[in-house]
Amino acid sequence: MNTKRISLLLAGVLALGLLAGCASSKTGEAAPTAAETVPAETPSTRTVTDSYGRVVDIPATVRSIVPLGNAPRMVTYLGLADRVVGVPVCEHPSSPFAAYQWVNDPLWKDLPDVGNDSLGAGEWYAEQLVACAPDLIVTTYTGDIADDIQNQTGIPTIAIASPSLFSEEYNDSLRLIAGACGVSERAESLIAFLTGCLEDLERRTKDIPDDSKPRVLAAAATFKGGHSIDGVYANYPVFQVLSANDVAEGISEKSGGLLVDREQILAWDPDMIFFDAGSMELVQADYAAEPGFFRQLKAVRNGELYQWPNSTWHSSNVEIPLVSSYYVGALLYPEAFADVDFEAKAAEIFDAFLGEPDFLRVLTDYSLCYGKVTLGE
Repeated sequence: MNTKRISLLLAGVLALGLLAGCASSKTGEAAPTAAETVPAETPSTRTVTDSYGRVVDIPATVRSIVPLGNAPRMVTYLGLADRVVGVPVCEHPSSPFAAYQWVNDPLWKDLPDVGNDSLGAGEWYAEQLVACAPDLIVTTYTGDIADDIQNQTGIPTIAIASPSLFSEEYNDSLRLIAGACGVSERAESLIAFLTGCLEDLERRTKDIPDDSKPRVLAAAATFKGGHSIDGVYANYPVFQVLSANDVAEGISEKSGGLLVDREQILAWDPDMIFFDAGSMELVQADYAAEPGFFRQLKAVRNGELYQWPNSTWHSSNVEIPLVSSYYVGALLYPEAFADVDFEAKAAEIFDAFLGEPDFLRVLTDYSLCYGKVTLGE
């Protein structure tokens, strides 16, 4: 090949190279390699560690959930009720005491039943869970049961602790659910609100001298059904946050309801008694049968008997006991709560947890609200 022809070929190759460079980068940047032109893949899953140390792979974005145990209440507080695609049969409301159920009824009434947690039954239905096809199952069952559910359904299942009311552990459970479902900001906002209320209650009451505090009893407690006056709450968080003089403090290592001998109630002889409103029929029937027993009690003779809405309905509420704390605080320590508008505070609390500021009216409409009671009427 002659020299002239070689020069022409080289000139052509150089020209093509320059054209290709212009076509690939009009801004003068280097042309991307093949690896750079492929978009990075978004992870389809991520892992969470639940309350029992179980590491669970869950979808990167959780759009649908099934809550079991006490989880339906928690997901409601976190604003996740509209993501629920199946609920246990007991989650259809029969009373406003189940406040979270009541406000969710329009969303949940036609959802498939996936189990039964009534009175602690702890039943779950694998076929129905599979049919609902949620992205995630959230339960307050133990870790080994969560393993069983996940193994039988193939659906990611996280187990959340359901600790005592007004505890930091309860906040941790809310955070865990919120983190899995992508609503951590909501959890922190709710926890900040709750913490602010508890700090306010403590500030108002912590320095009140013990000798000026009335002696109180929480009776007609609701646990595995209703009870008369001999069903009492021990170590009750409502009284604890108010630094109240609770006659039943310390009779059990646990916080919750238990039956006591009636002679014990006479020995305590509290100044004020608070009854669960849902058990008042039992108390009134008991009074009709044995008025002599009741009349031995100072609180009965002095008319210091009150009712509050049940704090328990398939596990403990949070919003109702928090409202009750302000109600009781105003009765026990009128001066310390003189600046509190109870109805306005109740509306604020119910709105924060349920998105329903007028829920006090609902309780009142069903005669299940706060107020003084008279036995024999």
